[in-house]
Amino acid sequence: MLAGLLLPFLALAQQQQPATPLRIAASSQASVEVHLNARRIGNRWFEEDASLSGPSRIAISYGQPHARGRKVEGGLIPLDTVWRFGANMATTLHSDVDISLGDMKLPRGDYSLFVLYGRTGYALIVNRGTGQWGTDRDATKDVGRIALTSRTMAEVEPSLSIYLVPDSPDPTTGYANLGGTLRIKWGTTELTTSWKVDQ
Repeated sequence: MLAGLLLPFLALAQQQQPATPLRIAASSQASVEVHLNARRIGNRWFEEDASLSGPSRIAISYGQPHARGRKVEGGLIPLDTVWRFGANMATTLHSDVDISLGDMKLPRGDYSLFVLYGRTGYALIVNRGTGQWGTDRDATKDVGRIALTSRTMAEVEPSLSIYLVPDSPDPTTGYANLGGTLRIKWGTTELTTSWKVDQ
């Protein structure tokens, strides 16, 4: 009797298709952060203190596309078109402090970042919109554009990589000169601009 009850279930199990094999996604999620060992409140810096919710930070979060043999410049990064600067959701910049990217001053807060690759060079576009899909940029919310310095690299970078590199290796230099280089690498191109904490 038990065998009679199990036969329909066994037949159904044999008819089911085998599971789809796992594949690697075309992109992954990445982020880069700079932590300041103090938090600014008004015009004063307070050393790291649990009551102040930890240190201040500057962070860029992005979907990290991988070239996987595809052409990057003029391919995955289209010429004369605003590019989503990553994959999937729009790339976001979060800062707990007022900063400057290149010559653009940005009050602390959240922004989306896009890149324009034109015949005359690259520009980073800062946008007030957040939480949108990477292709859904509302140009009316653009804060402005920052010219990026570009150079051709000898070795190919297979995945989009973004770095916030501090200038000073000495953490005791104080907060007056906090800053560094925003470095973007993908394909054979490296793009840079400066960043700094505004006092």
